[in-house]
This record gives sequence, C-alpha cells and structure tokens, in this order.
Amino acid sequence: MFVTRLMSSIVLLILASGVILTGGYFLAAALFFLALKAFQELMKACKLGGEGKLNALEVIGYAGICAYYAQMVFVEDKIYLYLSLIVILVAYMFVYVFAFPRYEAAQVMCSFFCVAYAPVMLSFIYLVRILPYGIYTVWMIFISSWICDTCAYAVGMLFGRHKLAPVLSPKKSVEGALGGVLGSAIVGAVYAYFVVERVMDERQITWIFVLISALGAVISQVGDLAASAIKRNHDIKDYGKLIPGHGGVMDRFDSVIFTAPMIYFLTMVLLGI
Repeated sequence: MFVTRLMSSIVLLILASGVILTGGYFLAAALFFLALKAFQELMKACKLGGEGKLNALEVIGYAGICAYYAQMVFVEDKIYLYLSLIVILVAYMFVYVFAFPRYEAAQVMCSFFCVAYAPVMLSFIYLVRILPYGIYTVWMIFISSWICDTCAYAVGMLFGRHKLAPVLSPKKSVEGALGGVLGSAIVGAVYAYFVVERVMDERQITWIFVLISALGAVISQVGDLAASAIKRNHDIKDYGKLIPGHGGVMDRFDSVIFTAPMIYFLTMVLLGI
C-alpha cells in the first residue's frame, strides 16, 4: 500500500505541475473533470446518486457545474459565477417544489452543497492562476495543503502527544497541526524569497507569503477534517478509487478544496492584485 501510495503521489505531482504550468484551457479542463468526479463522489456518499440512472438532483448538479465552468473560462466578468450559483439553487428549488414530495428538503440542500463544496471551491485554482503573477501565487495553494499534510504527519509521528480531534481523527495531534503550519510557512518563505521576489523585485513580499502559507495551512487542516467527518457520518472508508492508494478526488484534494479560495482572497487583499 505504501509503495502504491508513493508512486501515485509522484505521478499526481508531475501531472499537477504540468497542468498548472500550462494553465489556460488545459487547467480548466482538468479542474472540470475533477469537479465532476468530486460531485459524483459526494452525491454517492450522501446516498443521493452515483448508482445507475441519473435522477433530477444529479442532472441539475452536473448541468450547473458545466455552466459554472463554461462561464469561468469564457466570460470575462467573474461576477456571473455568483449568478450561476443562484440559478443552480433556484433550479433545485424548482425540482423540490414541482416534484414534491419526491425529494425531501435535506436531500435538496445536500445536493446544492455537493455542487458548492468541491466543484466550486476547486475552481479557485484556475481563478488564482489567471491573476497577475498567478503562475507564481498558485503554488501557494499546494504549499499550504500538501506541504502542510507532509509536515504535520512527520511532526505528529515524532512529537505528537495531544489529540487534535480525538473522536473524528485520533491520529492527528496538536503538535502535528502546528508543525504543518510552521512547515508551510517556512517553505512559503523560501519559495517567496528565492523565486517570487526575483520576479516581483519592486516589492518585499516574503512576509506576505509566510502569512498566506500559515493561514492557508490552518484552513487546509479544517478541510481535511471536514472531508473525514462526512465520511464518518456516512460510514465510508474512501470516496472513490480513482487514485490508487489514495481513494477518490475528495480523498486526495480535501485540503486543497478549502485552501484554494483562501489563497485567492488572501492574494487579492494582501498583494493588492
């Protein structure tokens, strides 16, 4: 299992690096695929779909994701992305009302959640990438998530004593969480000082990247625990089997899903982009 997981991580890192460096339609298409898979995994986990013939809740979700990503790529004014979410919600309410009592309120609300949670939040990787200097700032998403995961695991194994969330995730420790935040901040500082400041030489931005990395790392751990909580609530081990040794999209990108929007808004505010 360890070898499979390691090899999958290496392949995933290579693919992610190539897609992000290329950007544009290639990145949008990759995120669109991940969004559809994540929606499928969440709907199946919530027992709202993923089995055989599509129901109305799934159709609206898939159609809404398609419309959202199309607007993200082809419509310049990004305010229409918010309109897409409102239209998706109204469409769900339409089905809820006119198919009543086939679907319960909890099912409709959960279906909208499955659209907004992973598919929409993953799209912020693309939105960060298209910002000015986005080819440099987009890596903060992965420094704040995957570097945090690695450092938290290592520090937790060596020094972990106090449980972070004993009921939800007994193996995670407070020491590991702090180590993840510190590790992300250090890597963010090194990356900013040796790479980004060479490009944005008119500004001293290392401290900004340290702050972004640290805050992003905190949020990434919440994302990790949130995805685990959903699995616990629905009594499943993994969301899927797409990535050998890791599970599904939700298993591998759980922390990235939360970090991407945070990095987008922190970049906008702290870098003044």
